[in-house]
Amino acid sequence: MADDETVVRVNFYTAYVSGRVDADAVGKQQAYLAALKTVPEIHIESGNFVISDRWVRLVHPPAARPDGCPWPEPHPHFVKASIPQEKGSDVKLGVHLVRDSFQDAYDVAYVLTNDSDLEEPIRIAAQELEKRVVIVPPILPRSPQAPVPAPSLRRVARGVCFIQDEDLREAQFPDEVVREGRSTLMRPPGWSSTRYDD
Repeated sequence: MADDETVVRVNFYTAYVSGRVDADAVGKQQAYLAALKTVPEIHIESGNFVISDRWVRLVHPPAARPDGCPWPEPHPHFVKASIPQEKGSDVKLGVHLVRDSFQDAYDVAYVLTNDSDLEEPIRIAAQELEKRVVIVPPILPRSPQAPVPAPSLRRVARGVCFIQDEDLREAQFPDEVVREGRSTLMRPPGWSSTRYDD
């Protein structure tokens, strides 16, 4: 992000998690979203998580978490698994990006994603509507075999930038978030900021 640019709005697209996979996840997410709501520039756009039980083909040899978990032999070819899927968030992001482009609601849009499903709305905004759309992948490049951002996104966007550890350090909430007239929010256990400390 350039020094002369000012963030005027952040649209945060997420989905409400289910407690089926992690019983503590719902409370942790609610605490985080409540903290985000204390920042007036942040607007939360929500989708949903759908968890469906499906039969899936098992890789051979199978692996499990924790490591070393034994598998009975002969190994089955199919197992039933609970598959979580986020629904609606990427669609909202794409539609809102195109709408805001038509309405000239921004000068530069930084889109934090590596989801190639967003190629078409980004292409429309950047190429047909000639808006400056910059891709911000949520992960750093690791190897040439796993390019980041996705090549399809790089082709259609007007730029790419990466989040560095110092950016995350500066963006951390404090361990306690004080809300006027409401209870103080505490950092959930296990959500340590140590990784980004000096």
